[in-house]
Amino acid sequence: MANEAKPCPCDIGDKIEYGGLGEKVQIEHIKAYVVKPPASEKAIIVIQDIYGWQLPNTRYMADMLSANGYIAICPDFFVGKEPWSPSHDWSTFQQWLEDKKPTDIKKEVDVVLKYLKEQCGAKHIGVVGFCWGGVATHYIALQYQETKAAVSVYGIVREREDRFDLKSPTLFIFAENDAVIPLDQVTTLETRLKEKCTADFQVKIFPKQTHGFVHRKREDINPDDKPYIEEARTDMINWLNKYM
Repeated sequence: MANEAKPCPCDIGDKIEYGGLGEKVQIEHIKAYVVKPPASEKAIIVIQDIYGWQLPNTRYMADMLSANGYIAICPDFFVGKEPWSPSHDWSTFQQWLEDKKPTDIKKEVDVVLKYLKEQCGAKHIGVVGFCWGGVATHYIALQYQETKAAVSVYGIVREREDRFDLKSPTLFIFAENDAVIPLDQVTTLETRLKEKCTADFQVKIFPKQTHGFVHRKREDINPDDKPYIEEARTDMINWLNKYM
């Protein structure tokens, strides 16, 4: 990618500030951040990581997707419950996660899909998620054939028997040095998808990268990592463009 003359679709991201280009809305029982291009019938559900729907990094991804022609919505999938904080004790993480399962989001997904179709005029809907949201994205790709494309960024559904039976074309993005997702799990995922999956999919591992690299804030990006981050963001947008 670095050798190509044409600009990557994520170059617009360098011009976006972290203040947020969208607005907050109330959709039935959940709040959401929505950003819209001038005219579009394509929408992306952007799913948060453990730090919640208000994290600037995730809203920045929504802004970037909108700059590439998509209605982007980042709902509060924790439904008002407290997100994880860096100050929390990691020994309590599983307890914190107990009422925030990324595979227990059907009610919220249905509400958001209805909103996008009826209020935003969306005719083609995809989903992108990071970390916790990557798991949720994998889940949606298993359950919702109406989603035209999915990009799961460092997230795997581990506990479902049907986790390899994707209904939507799905791109999985992983980091080589991810302390959260060992590479043997990624290898198993790809092997089993090849055996069982009939939808299009791709599993891509980015060398030297760590968990969270794709939606890292601009000021936190190491120059050595920037080409990989730009490539991953471009892959994400190209995958969506291809199937939507």
